[in-house]
Amino acid sequence: MKITIYGSGYVGLVTGSLLADVGNDVLCVDVDEKKVANLKKGIVPIFEPGLDDVIKRNVEAQRLDFTTDMDLAVSHAEVQFIAVGTPPGEDGSADMQYVEAVAGTIGSRMTENKVVVTKSTVPVGTGDRVEKRLNEELAKRKETIPYSVVSNPEFLKEGAAIADFRKPDRIVVGTDDERAKEVMQELYGPFIRNRPNSLVFMSRRSSELTKYAANSLLATKISFMNELSNIADRLGADIEDVRMGIGSDPRIGYHFIYPGCGYGGSCFPKDVKALIATSRDVNYDAQLLTAVDEVNDRQKHVLFEKLMKQFNGDIKGMTFAVWGLSFKPNTDDLREAASRVLIESILEAGGKVRAYDPVAMNEMRHFYPDEKRIELLGTAHDCLDGSDALLICTEWQEFRSPDYDLIKNALSSNLVIDGRNLYDPKIMKDHGLVYDCIGRPERGAAA
Repeated sequence: MKITIYGSGYVGLVTGSLLADVGNDVLCVDVDEKKVANLKKGIVPIFEPGLDDVIKRNVEAQRLDFTTDMDLAVSHAEVQFIAVGTPPGEDGSADMQYVEAVAGTIGSRMTENKVVVTKSTVPVGTGDRVEKRLNEELAKRKETIPYSVVSNPEFLKEGAAIADFRKPDRIVVGTDDERAKEVMQELYGPFIRNRPNSLVFMSRRSSELTKYAANSLLATKISFMNELSNIADRLGADIEDVRMGIGSDPRIGYHFIYPGCGYGGSCFPKDVKALIATSRDVNYDAQLLTAVDEVNDRQKHVLFEKLMKQFNGDIKGMTFAVWGLSFKPNTDDLREAASRVLIESILEAGGKVRAYDPVAMNEMRHFYPDEKRIELLGTAHDCLDGSDALLICTEWQEFRSPDYDLIKNALSSNLVIDGRNLYDPKIMKDHGLVYDCIGRPERGAAA
């Protein structure tokens, strides 16, 4: 099949490269000429494990190409994916200008039947808006050309997107059009040979809501556990014991019930806010979703609050090591990351930061291009020397089994504040470290 994908960001690149990898002829489109030129050279603008190799392999096989030519993009394929960004506005609602611009591009140039697929995360009713834009452009040209608008939300986890795409637990498609159903079945057939029921058809609006519902429910589980961790902190209970106790219930399970310093990334924060905004538009007060969002915002300040408490509210002139910058492991994504809230708070209070992340260092430098109060160093151990305490924001694998004695000897204090509960408090105590984590009562040795 021939496929055109508008948008060469995270969703567009993963979708395009994996569809090409099963033999399709895929053209990815972007308005950024430099990005397109780099992609043609194999320079990928995002970090996703394995993605570079998939893109390189399919470019060399001439199954995957990149362009800024909109005429070529529209004429290339019957299936036209919209995978552009929908950034949040000030009120939390999704900005639809890029989606509508692509719809206008397709409508102004199409000469034959198209299946237009919204892959971007979009509010309920977006399919109607895309149809309206297509009709407006066709009317300007006095053309009557058949087309279908389909909702096909993505459910990719950053850091595991390739595996998710190749072996999806479900593929949601919103359409009532029989021709569009046939096209989507053919498109995704290679990925669901042994699980044909994982391709789920529903109405377009239901499909659009399903994406927001999934992310909002996962965000709710995280905020719920963070809320419980704060209660456990005050009651002297151990949130890890609580987690094991409730996770063993198959109705609850262990997924997304790890307490921490808040969720981030491009999906959960944006999608919860967008669903709140959508609810507001239809005169519904989404109290639970609002609470989920507020708990998460509050949780991102917990590490700084713990830090200030440990140093009696004054950290001016002090230096702190920060391990982990990305919002989660196996990505360089810093959007809504807890580390940024922590670092900004430290800098505003007069402290300095020495930080390390396995892959997100270049992204972090974009936020602090000339900042003298934050050093980005080459290894986790480099951050420790001369620092007054260690704070952990991301649960990268290489942080899980550190040299505890090295940490103690390198820090001018023996304080570790862990936003991801990576360590056993007893082990930390045995090594003479003060260990302040999320919702666990044993703090370690005396400072």
